[in-house]
Amino acid sequence: MARALELARGAEARGEVPVGAVIVRDGLVLAEGSNRTIGDSDPTAHAEVVAIRAAAALEGDWRLLNTTLYVTLEPCAMCAGAIVLARIPRVVFAAHDPKAGMGGSIENLLKDDRLNHRCAVTPGIMAEEASSMLKAFFKARR
Repeated sequence: MARALELARGAEARGEVPVGAVIVRDGLVLAEGSNRTIGDSDPTAHAEVVAIRAAAALEGDWRLLNTTLYVTLEPCAMCAGAIVLARIPRVVFAAHDPKAGMGGSIENLLKDDRLNHRCAVTPGIMAEEASSMLKAFFKARR
């Protein structure tokens, strides 16, 4: 999670919402990403999607089996959908997102029994650091 927070700080320095994501398998980082929606003019360039695209390209496969995704903010609906479609078995996130979170705050798309894949979800790891960074970012914008 520490690397995801580092990536989030980098995103913030570029004027992006400070969210970072890292995909790991067997203790090795496969891919990482941070928010790039503004810089790329792409509403889908959330940290999780950036990391998923990089990992899938590296693997040569859209199935990211036996991986863990670490992310600083609870995934939104789009990201949760991408995580499920990529078959990522475990998601660890720092801060809850009461306005858009789909890992338990609004709904839990990551664990929805109606879908053909579900993820183990571990929330709240390094939540204080991630939450403080996000709150400071948005406070400065207002």
